[in-house]
This record gives sequence, structure tokens and C-alpha cells, in this order.
Amino acid sequence: MADTRPGGAAPTVLRVVLGKRLQDLRERAGLSYEDAGRALDVTHATVRRMEKAEVGLKIPYVEKLLRTYGVTAPEELEDFLSLARQANQRGWWHRFRDVLPEWFSAFVSLEGEANLIRAYEPHYVPGLLQTPAYAHAVLRAGLPNASDEDIERGVALRMQRQAVLTKEDAPLLWVVMDETVLRRPIGGSAIMREQADRLIEAASMPNVRLQVMPFAAGPHPAMYGPFHIFRFPIQELPDIAYTESLVGGVYLDHRDDVSAFLEALDRMCAQAAPAHTTGSYLGGIREEL
Repeated sequence: MADTRPGGAAPTVLRVVLGKRLQDLRERAGLSYEDAGRALDVTHATVRRMEKAEVGLKIPYVEKLLRTYGVTAPEELEDFLSLARQANQRGWWHRFRDVLPEWFSAFVSLEGEANLIRAYEPHYVPGLLQTPAYAHAVLRAGLPNASDEDIERGVALRMQRQAVLTKEDAPLLWVVMDETVLRRPIGGSAIMREQADRLIEAASMPNVRLQVMPFAAGPHPAMYGPFHIFRFPIQELPDIAYTESLVGGVYLDHRDDVSAFLEALDRMCAQAAPAHTTGSYLGGIREEL
């Protein structure tokens, strides 16, 4: 998947899937990017960007490519084109576009389609588990010049994202949090106590697994920063790792890259406090607050 930065087109999961299917069809037909580009009368780069989900799927282009690749059955053509039309539709998060960076739109799409979300968080409670008050304090700290209205809309977006954990086919969320997350005062004691209660509640959910990396555990493989790994119930989609900076996000799907993140997280899960102790650990932190 592409490095998605401000100004780029954030791909939806379905667009990524269809891009990979187009790539597979082209390769099975024995055609190069240049061959496909000539069929559309466009540059080979345009075909490549379609396959990489870096641009929208123009329906006339998709239909021409399918026919070029030997897909001619009317029902098969219409099924693919119908999916392409769906892939071009805006996600529910589009109405938050005024407060949602373009590079993070892809993250929300991945989050909504994954059946497994694994993460390491050294600084803050993950967004999917934040209370409104905690989210407000975090956003205000990160966006000191934002208007109150923008902060409230950012909180509303974050709360709506949390619906993914209670939907019918909810993913497994497995998070390793550094002890720093629980010790850093965000918004005051009352907000931290409420957030601790929320984490205790989340730890009891069947599809949420929380582990704490205590200070006493010493150094670990991911001390460089936070990351997420998404896994999907879709054959064409590989695992995707995500990291971010102040100005953009990076999405990695090459096997060696993702394997490095998975290996680090597996080692951390073995090093962190076991998940079955998280509730009591959080309870102790709650009492200190």
C-alpha cells in the first residue's frame, strides 16, 4: 500500500482489493503496465496507480481493462463494475473531512474492515478505547491552535470509530500499552479515573485483549514508537502495518516489513504482563488515581 500523505487519495479497503484483482488479471493475461496503458490510451503509471489504489477507479477504464484481460461474460463484468462503483463511494467518515487528515482516512477504512487489530501504544490510550473527556484532552494537547468546534468534531469522530468494537462482526483488538500511558496525567485525576474505568470495562470484553508493558520489564523491541497491524478476512489483502508522524502516515504491506512489526509485537506480548492480569493491574492504577 502507498505512503499516504496530505493531498494524496486515501484508498478504501475495497479499492485496494479491486486494485489487486486488476493486477492479478493483468498478470494472468501476460500483459505489462505498458500494454494495459496502451489499451486505455494512458500512461503505464496510470494503470499502476489504479492497481495500487492511489487513484479512484474510473468505470470506463475498469471496463476496458477487464475486456482487455479477457473478462467478457456480462455477469462477471457487471459484478466487478458494481464493486468498483461501491469502492468509489465516500466512507461515513467523509463528513468529518474538515477535521480528518486525508492520510488518516485510509486508517479509518482499514480499522473498519479488519478482523484483527494489533497495536503498541507508548503514549496514549488507543483511540478505540478513549473516553470523550480523555479524547478531548489528547486532541487539545496535539492541536493547541484548533477551534473548540474542531476539537469537538474530532472527539465525535473518535467516538463513532469505536462502534467497530460492538458491531456484529467486531474485530479482535489486541493492544500492548506502555505503563507510561497509565501514568501520564491527561486532563486531570477525574478524567484519568474515568479512563481507567473504561479500560477495565474494555479488558472484560470478549474481543478485546489488553496487556501492559511495565517499567520493570526494561527495554523492548518497539521502543521507537507506536504502530498498528491490521489483518483482514479477505484473501487479496495482506497484513498491513501502519506508523505515523506529525505530518503523515505510512502503510506497509510488504511481507518482510510487516513481519518485522509482527515479530516485535509477539516478543512484546511475551514480555508484557499477561492479559488475564490486566484488570487487576488497572484496578491498582485506578486506586492510585
